[in-house]
Amino acid sequence: MYLKSNTKYVENAMEIFESMAVKDRVTWNSILTGFVQYGLSDHVLMFFRKMRLAHLRLDHYAFSVALRSCSDLTTLQLDQEVHALALKLGFESNDFVASSLIFVHSKCEIIEDARKSFEETPKDTSITWNSIIFGYAQHGQGKAALDLFFLMGDIKVKLDHITFVAVLTACSHIGLVEAGCNILKSMEFEYGIPPRMEHYACGIDLFGWAGRLELANALIEPMSFEPDVMVWKTLLGAYRTCGDIELATQVASRLLELEPQEQCTYVILSNMYGHLKRWDEKASVKRLMRERGVRKGTWLELDRS
Repeated sequence: MYLKSNTKYVENAMEIFESMAVKDRVTWNSILTGFVQYGLSDHVLMFFRKMRLAHLRLDHYAFSVALRSCSDLTTLQLDQEVHALALKLGFESNDFVASSLIFVHSKCEIIEDARKSFEETPKDTSITWNSIIFGYAQHGQGKAALDLFFLMGDIKVKLDHITFVAVLTACSHIGLVEAGCNILKSMEFEYGIPPRMEHYACGIDLFGWAGRLELANALIEPMSFEPDVMVWKTLLGAYRTCGDIELATQVASRLLELEPQEQCTYVILSNMYGHLKRWDEKASVKRLMRERGVRKGTWLELDRS
């Protein structure tokens, strides 16, 4: 249903686009943006080809979007073609194009090429730094990510909130609890960047995987804003990792108030009950799903425990 809804909007947008007598670069890029928002990476690449055939003067935004779409489809050959065209048109030094190229190499499991792309681009802003730190985080190379993070400070590259998401993710992936905790504490006092919702979620994820639920819980209490769904889901994941069914039940209840149709919460809670052989509670979760009309796409997953 979601895909059909997306397709309907895309078709309507394309009809309007095709009916326009004059189409400038902003118009073309707006269609690209729509495809990106709906996760239609294949449409992005097809439309990018259409832009080329129309002899439109491509800009850094179009190249960045096309490269990231290649990463979504893990299509290395298309990535190389888009990259070659970007080089030909002189976009190789653009921060956003370089960042997308680093991203696609990381996604395609070629971290060495990602680092090579990083080294070949200007390093005046955090844009490419953030991409390569994320790349190392995805590949479980937390030490390399931390080294780059501290190097940014040494050479006075201005850090931003994305930098901290990247480095905290790296810490989480390899269990660097102390380093991640220190970085999270330093954000506002040392760098003047107040933690956002996503930073708290990273911290909870870090402490959860390390089995430090007391630290995960302590992050929630002093937050100056109400935790959103992302934070509660991360906390639920932490409780699942540690097998704490009582706390997981409390958080799941909060999540089901916010998102009563979100099947993942039911699945996690049901599987935890099944693992503990608490069959009555497991059955009550399935019954609640039926009563609320939650779609049954994951009944097999519910029944595996």
